[in-house]
Amino acid sequence: MAEPIKSVLIVGGGTAGWMAAAALNRSLGPHCQVSLVESDDIGIVGVGEATVPPIRDFNALIDLDEAEFMRETQATLKLGIEFVDWGSKGNTYLHPFGTFGPGPTLGEFQQSFLALRAGDRIADDVEAYSLCSQAIKAGKAAFRDPDPRSPLNALFTAYHFDAGLYARYLRKVCEGRGVTRIEGEIVDVALRPEDGFVDRVKLKDGRELTADLFIDCTGFRGLLIEGALKAGFEDWSHWLPMNRAWAVPCDRVAPTTPFTRSTARDAGWQWRIALQHRTGNGHVYCNDFMGDDEARQVLLDNLDGPAQAEPRPLRFTTGRRKRFWEKNVVALGLSSGFIEPLESTSIHMVQSGIYRLLQHFPDSRFSPVNIETYNRRIGAEVELIRDFVILHYHATQRDDTPFWRHVAAMPVPDTLSQRVEAFRNRGLLYQSGADEYFSQGSWMAVMYGQGIKPTGFNPLYGFQNLDQVQAGFGQIAERWREVAARMPMHDDFLKARGMWAGAE
Repeated sequence: MAEPIKSVLIVGGGTAGWMAAAALNRSLGPHCQVSLVESDDIGIVGVGEATVPPIRDFNALIDLDEAEFMRETQATLKLGIEFVDWGSKGNTYLHPFGTFGPGPTLGEFQQSFLALRAGDRIADDVEAYSLCSQAIKAGKAAFRDPDPRSPLNALFTAYHFDAGLYARYLRKVCEGRGVTRIEGEIVDVALRPEDGFVDRVKLKDGRELTADLFIDCTGFRGLLIEGALKAGFEDWSHWLPMNRAWAVPCDRVAPTTPFTRSTARDAGWQWRIALQHRTGNGHVYCNDFMGDDEARQVLLDNLDGPAQAEPRPLRFTTGRRKRFWEKNVVALGLSSGFIEPLESTSIHMVQSGIYRLLQHFPDSRFSPVNIETYNRRIGAEVELIRDFVILHYHATQRDDTPFWRHVAAMPVPDTLSQRVEAFRNRGLLYQSGADEYFSQGSWMAVMYGQGIKPTGFNPLYGFQNLDQVQAGFGQIAERWREVAARMPMHDDFLKARGMWAGAE
């Protein structure tokens, strides 16, 4: 009979490592010892400061006090992303969280929207039908109300936070709950000769650590999953050519905006993320089209306030591990692959990997069927996210620089081109399965926002009482404007809830 897993060793700290430690400790309780080994001498990437709404579910899973978490991490709220100059220069649109519209007769917002637009019954502004969009434009914020009768049930929020502070906070929480932290640098990984499983890791000072299950959170190095087990890497640079970034914090500018701003640049894009104590900034680019020094200067020339440090360089290759779980090693975070930070999915994929691991948690047999199912599910999810991110580059009318001409003309995965053509042809939106993160509303926001305007729509939607549907759309737009007007300003909401750390 198979024995239960009695020990888990997380190799590497940072956001991924301590998220894994918190979730495994909370879920396994006293039945399994959770330990984490990390070295203070090895830095973490730690620039991912924007998240998506499921992070609130994760914090609830590990039983964090929300107000304390927000103070400790200097967190603010995020209701969506503002995209500047992406579809064309001078164009700005929002990708809000949540849903669009009033839920008309046949249930699909975009089809009724297109039917009304074809008859010149409404304007071209889809953002009027999103509560998160209206709140963003007004600088307002609040939490979603779980009561379906409440208008705030349509409001979805995530966080901006300092990733380094988040990892530090989770470490404090984990150590208080019995997770063992081991300081040390790993210099060797020993495999079992009989089956190639990881047997133990050796530290620089000679200590050896063993476990039943190992979690690789060693970042781009993939010390266990790649260095020891050779799981392989699938390079996506031909679809996502970004390979470098500069990151720098600057002084905070009040009021604090409840959204991430993504501004397209000549060879990439720049992020702006407002925290309580500072603003996080970064310039993501492809060095085939822009030199490192020029990219650094572009970032510094477009800050809201004085830089608080020297810009920090990052290098990466977009892609995914061919196998996320190999033998008794599961890769989480950057060791499992990296798409890029455009839609704030890096921390989400850590969370998703943890959830799937809990669903597929092994026993001592390490069932190959269970492992293969995990790998297939994570692989499908990350490929759908990949397609969504590629969409931002490919769906553009920009041809003003070599970079934008390249991404507009490059071949894209068939899965993406089919989805784009289905929308362009008649506004058809769909999801590919229960594990797909981005909703139909997200696909609508980006495709429509970047200039893909359907040439037709489902004719069944033209058979509705369009006078009634038009009235419903008008009512929901007015309702969202009124609800947003009544919401508190972002900073006021955080202070009233005891979530403000005191920075001004």
